Amino acid sequence: MLPFHQHTATLQPLHHLPIAPATHTLLHLGCSNRSVPSPQCQQTLLPHLLLQMVDDVLKLATFFSGGESVVGVVRGEAVWPLQNVLKSDVVKFFSVKDMLGVINHWNLLKDSIYMEGPGVALSSVNLQAPFPRPSGAIMCIGKNYLDHVKEVDTWKSAPGIATPDAPKHPIVFTKAPQSVVGPGAAIKYPHGISSHVDYEAELAVIIGKRGRAIKREDALAHVFGYTILNDVTARDLQKRHQQWFLGKSCDTFCPMGPWIVPASEIDGQNLLIQCWINDELRQNGRTSQMIFSIAELIETISAAITLEPGDIIATGTPAGVGSGFNPPRHLSPGDSIRIRIEGIGELHNTVEY
Repeated sequence: MLPFHQHTATLQPLHHLPIAPATHTLLHLGCSNRSVPSPQCQQTLLPHLLLQMVDDVLKLATFFSGGESVVGVVRGEAVWPLQNVLKSDVVKFFSVKDMLGVINHWNLLKDSIYMEGPGVALSSVNLQAPFPRPSGAIMCIGKNYLDHVKEVDTWKSAPGIATPDAPKHPIVFTKAPQSVVGPGAAIKYPHGISSHVDYEAELAVIIGKRGRAIKREDALAHVFGYTILNDVTARDLQKRHQQWFLGKSCDTFCPMGPWIVPASEIDGQNLLIQCWINDELRQNGRTSQMIFSIAELIETISAAITLEPGDIIATGTPAGVGSGFNPPRHLSPGDSIRIRIEGIGELHNTVEY
């Protein structure tokens, strides 16, 4: 039986997995000894080393196994069903059926996971969104990166969407849970409804602890982990209805995944976030550039709404969306979308008829 972070050694619990610090990797590249890479170092790091760093963190995925959805632990190119790698005394009391169950019992589970055997090749399983059909809210933040605010200034003639100034308060809207799809799933082009479909690469925060009126300084204690979310948007519907729900919630308009990385593993407020359309880099920012931080968002939302485990907060997108180009460069059937967030991994989807 092998612990998660080593192949031969004394048995140790999973949460002791050592995370390779960014400074260590940078030193091998001749970059300065700093935890936040310069733009030049970011280009040097990608794609191989940042993805290698992802292999050193704990990842929790939902996938199909035996005709049902199963939660698993991912490392490298393999996945282990979580139920199979829990200590026997824990298995007696818990049957982990879905990601929400993992979140609700994580304090016990995280010290009880031991890897055994080679696992199952990721290439042989069908990954789903971490929550294939979220039971909680999918809350999203509009215009939370200043460069994105500037690019959407070109839409300012459309009521209800754009103003030329940075927002003074977070802009919060929602997406329908039935819009969620997983890694590799098709984004269905909404023919007859929209002809201006856009992409938005975003860091999604997964709430792990219930709370209301959460103070900013306590907010991150309520975060379970992070994943990648593509806030696909029908811009023409968004403009037509002013309220954003319809334009944001078409079926398949919320790709999410490929897994969740617990908050203890990475700093969600300082991650490189990038998006490629057909291998062309369109978005390239850092989560440190948010106008409203993750803690501020949790404080603002929880002032009015009780946050529950499994709630999702998509934190906004950096500049580079299709509508920010002149002329606009919206998605078309056949396009491929690849979103990468440092420390998490990559989310791939394609647009289909």
